[in-house]
Amino acid sequence: MFSSDSVSLSCSCSSGEIVVNEVNFVRKCIGAGGSQDDLWGKLVCTNFKVSFVTHDSLPQQRFQCAHRLLGEYDVPLACVDQVITVNDAKGKRKILGSNKKLKFNPTELILYCKDFRIIRFRFDEAGPESAKKVCLAIGHYSHPADTQLLFGFEYVGTRFYSSSGERVNGIDPGGRLQTPLFDCSSDWDREIKRTGASEWRVCSINKDYLVSPSLPEFFVVPSSLADQDLKQYACYFSAQRVPLWCWNHPSGSALVRMSSITEPLQQRKLDQRICNAVMKSHPLRSDVHKVELENGLLPTIHDIQAALVKLRQFCVIEPFEESEDKWLSSVESSRWMEYVRVFLKQAVEVVYVLEWKQASVILQEEEDRDLSCVVASLVQVMCDPHCRSLVGFQGLVQKEWVMAGHRFLDRCNHLKRNDKEESPLFLLFLNCVWQLLEQHPTAFEFTEVYLSVLSDSMWLPVFSTFLFNCPQQRAEHSRDFALTKRISLGQEQALRFPPVWDWSQQFSLKDQALFNNPLYVGKSAPCVHNGTVRTYSHRRSKRVFSSTLRGVPSALRNGSLAEHDTLMRRSSLVSRLRTDSGLAREPQQETPAERFLRDWLSRPAEPNSLLLPQLLPSHLPLWRLHFLRWVPEARIPHGGPITAFHELSVLADEIETLQKRLRQYTGGSIPAPDGPGAEPSRMYFKAASSPQETAGAPDYLSSTFPFSPVGNLCRRSILGTPLSKILNGAKIWLSTETLANDSI
Repeated sequence: MFSSDSVSLSCSCSSGEIVVNEVNFVRKCIGAGGSQDDLWGKLVCTNFKVSFVTHDSLPQQRFQCAHRLLGEYDVPLACVDQVITVNDAKGKRKILGSNKKLKFNPTELILYCKDFRIIRFRFDEAGPESAKKVCLAIGHYSHPADTQLLFGFEYVGTRFYSSSGERVNGIDPGGRLQTPLFDCSSDWDREIKRTGASEWRVCSINKDYLVSPSLPEFFVVPSSLADQDLKQYACYFSAQRVPLWCWNHPSGSALVRMSSITEPLQQRKLDQRICNAVMKSHPLRSDVHKVELENGLLPTIHDIQAALVKLRQFCVIEPFEESEDKWLSSVESSRWMEYVRVFLKQAVEVVYVLEWKQASVILQEEEDRDLSCVVASLVQVMCDPHCRSLVGFQGLVQKEWVMAGHRFLDRCNHLKRNDKEESPLFLLFLNCVWQLLEQHPTAFEFTEVYLSVLSDSMWLPVFSTFLFNCPQQRAEHSRDFALTKRISLGQEQALRFPPVWDWSQQFSLKDQALFNNPLYVGKSAPCVHNGTVRTYSHRRSKRVFSSTLRGVPSALRNGSLAEHDTLMRRSSLVSRLRTDSGLAREPQQETPAERFLRDWLSRPAEPNSLLLPQLLPSHLPLWRLHFLRWVPEARIPHGGPITAFHELSVLADEIETLQKRLRQYTGGSIPAPDGPGAEPSRMYFKAASSPQETAGAPDYLSSTFPFSPVGNLCRRSILGTPLSKILNGAKIWLSTETLANDSI
C-alpha cells in the first residue's frame, strides 16, 4: 500500500527549474507479475523534467551513475516522445500535447521516451483532479511552443548570470575545457597546423553571419580563393553555403564538403573554379573527386527515421526473444543495420580516394547539413588517430556537426512541431563509430558507455551542442532572451550555453572514468617494453597492398566469393553489402575500393594508423548496450562485456600504479600511492590497494551496466491496462491518427 510519507516528498530542482504540478500517492509500475514490486511516491512535473520521488527502494541491488541534473527516476521533458493517458473503466485513451484538454480522469499515464524507455504510472489512490492536472502539465511542457521556452534558457540565465549580468559559476571556454569549440579563428588555425594543411587558410567573411546564416563565423578555405570571390560565389550555392574544408590527409589530399549549386548557368564554371582551388592546395596537384551523397545509394533522412521507429518497435514493444530467428529477422527488416553498413561503406570509398589515390574529395549534398556530417566524420575517425581520442572526437563533433550547422533542433524535434524533419542522424553516426570501436577496441580512448551517454545528452536541453540548428540561431535566440529577461551581457554578444563537453555538468570525476577505455593504445598511452616505459606514436599506413590473401578460397583471389566457398579467417572477409536490386552489381565484380578494403583487412591493424571496418552483416551486430539497456529480458546479471571491461580496468589500474611508482622511484621520492600528491587513476574499477583486499567483480555488474532496466521499462503484463490493448495492433509508436477517433 501507499505511504502517507509521499506527501512530504520533495523534488530536487536545478537552477532555473520550477515545479509546475504534482500529485501524491502515485504507483510507478515496476514488476512483471503484479503490483507487489511497484513503487509509491509523488509524480512531479517541472519546466525541465518529469520526476518521480519515493522513499521506497527496489528489492534487488543495482547500480546507476549519479547524474547531477537528473534523479534516479527522472526523465527530461525533451526526451518524452508521447504522453498517453488512459481511463480503464471508460475504455478511453488520449495523446496529450500543448494546450490539450482532457475530459476524463486518467487512471494511468504512459510515457514513450526517445531513448527507448516506456514508463508507466498508476493513479488508483491519487486524487483524480490532481492526476489530470499533472498529466496535462506533462503534455504541455513536453511540447514547447517556442525555442526560448526550452529549459536551457532559464538554466543558463539563472545559473551563469546574476541579476546584474555578471557571470557566476560560468564556463571559461579558454579555461579547463580542452575540447576546441571552433568558434574562433585560433581553433581553426591550430587544426590547420595539426593536419599540415599549409595551402588552406581561415576565412572570416561570415563574421556576424553576413554571408550565410547556417555557416560558422570562421571556417577554412583554399588559400588561392580570395574573400571577394567567395562572397561573389555564395549567392549561387544553396543557403549561401560555400565549400568548407574538413580535414587534410598526410599525403596532402583534402576532404571538403559543399552544398549544391542552385544556378544551372553557373554550375560548370563554379565547379571548375572550386575544383581548381582544391587541386592547387594539393602538393602533387592531384585530381579532385566529387562524391554526390544524394545519388540514391545513401538513405534519406526519412528512411533513417522510419528505420529507427521500426527498430524501437522490435526492441522494446514486441516480445523480446533474442534466440528466435523471427526476432532477429525483424530487427534486420527495420533496415537500421543496413543503413549502418551503407554509411560505413560510403566512408570507406572516400578513404580509398584519400589514402590510396592520394586525391582530394568533395562531398556534395543539397544543403550540406545532414548526410555529409555523417560521412565526413566517419572518414576522419577512420583516417586520423587524433579523432579516436576523447578530446579529438569531441572536437570532430563540434567541427563537423555543431559549427557546420547540423539541424539538431529540427532533427531532434525538440519543439515537436514537424515530425517530417525529425531524423536520428547523429545516433546513426554514433552507432557507426561503435561498430569501429567493437572491431578495433584498442584504437579508441573512449568506451561505448561514453557514446551512449553522449546520445542521451541530446535530450538534455541545456547544452549549446544539441539545442540549435546553427551557431547563428543560438546567438539570435540568446540575445533576444537576454533582452526579454533584462540580462546585461556586457562585452559578450550572447548568452554562453555550456557545451556538452564539460562533463562535470552531468557527472562526477569518478563516474567520468567510465568513459576511459582500458585497452586504448594511443600517443599518450604508455606501455612497458623490455623494462622501459614507452609510448606509441602515429605511423602512416603504407601504400603497398598484396594482390592476394593468405589462406583464402581461390575464388576470392579473383575478386569474388562463390556461394560454396567459406572463409576461415575473420581478417579475410570480403566486404559485401545488400543493396537495392536496381543498384546491385554482379557478384563477380569487385570495385577498386572493395579491393582496397579487402587487402587492408588481410594485414594486422595498427591502432594508431588507418582503421577500416569489416562490412559483412555477421561483423556488424546490434548495439546491445544502447538499444536493449531498458529491456529486462535482455539483461544478463554478472555477464556481458562489462565483466571483461572490469578485469581489464583493474589490470590497467595496476599497471598505472606501477608506472607511477617507477617514475617516483627514479625521481628520488616515493610518496604514498593514495597520498595528496598522487595522480588520479583513469580507471573506474581499481586494483586492490593491499594484498589482503580482493578486487572481485561487484555484485551489481550486468550486461546493461551502468544503466538499469529495473524501474525504467515496464512490460505489458503488469497489472493494469496492457500495452497490447493500448497499441491496438499498431506497428509503430502511437500516432495522432491512431487515436483521432477516440473519445475525448
